[in-house]
Amino acid sequence: MRGPADASSSGISIDEASPIGSQLANETKRRERLSQRALRKPSATRVFTVSNQKGGVGKTTTTVNIAAALAASGLNVLVIDIDPQGNASTALGIEHHADVESIYDVLINDLALADVVRPCPDVERLECAPATIHLAGAEIELVSLVAREQRLRRAIDNYAKERADQGLERLDYIFIDCPPSLGLLTVNAFCAATEVLIPIQCEYYALEGLSQLLNNIGMIQKHLNGDLRVSTILLTMYDGRTNLAAQVAAEVREHFPDQVLEAVVPRSVRISEAPSYQQTVMTYDPSSTGALSYLEAAAEIAER
Repeated sequence: MRGPADASSSGISIDEASPIGSQLANETKRRERLSQRALRKPSATRVFTVSNQKGGVGKTTTTVNIAAALAASGLNVLVIDIDPQGNASTALGIEHHADVESIYDVLINDLALADVVRPCPDVERLECAPATIHLAGAEIELVSLVAREQRLRRAIDNYAKERADQGLERLDYIFIDCPPSLGLLTVNAFCAATEVLIPIQCEYYALEGLSQLLNNIGMIQKHLNGDLRVSTILLTMYDGRTNLAAQVAAEVREHFPDQVLEAVVPRSVRISEAPSYQQTVMTYDPSSTGALSYLEAAAEIAER
């Protein structure tokens, strides 16, 4: 997408007072602000569970795009896909057919996380532990296992030690993409993380079910992981043309003033198209509004 300066230099005059001109001018200013921000490494690995039991809110899209944005800024990032659908694995270009060793083998068969982690082909410093269809039965298999809620946490801790022993750089961020449910897979994610990132769709049912999610997080905090906290809420699928989107955004900000990011992810064809090419929007169309929004969200998270 051309900025206003590019358009004028090619002989095309764009009035900044027009909707397109205003948008281009706004995006140019946002990109300039981002170019002046260097993302610093966190003092310790930050582990996020990206969760919302309501489907279709942009959970996986948020996971892979924020991870890619942070990795593109020079940070070491791991995505752990524990959703049996494997959509995060698809978006990052990682094989995840039934014959691939995956996070299922880590959780059920005690395979080392290092044995399943694969580098993302499009983004340096970004790795992924893929999910396979075998995870669909993992909820039942986990029930009878010892320390069933802590298996992912132990795998992550062992992977960190293994990286240190090999002289590899420490991971800066880990993002765990959860299924849209509150079963044992999601409980494992909550026990492994210190932060929860909740994507909320800017539509009428946005807050429906959120109270149940927060209640479950409260139970995890009380009984299994006292370090867990809801640190980040991201508004997704925002349509600035509707009053409803603005009302939902205002309501969420009123309820969670400290957690909601300033960055808002708009409805975007580019964001929706990217996974079909096994890419994030960061590599599929880095000049798009969607990519810019995720870069801003990643920068905000890094500065918190």
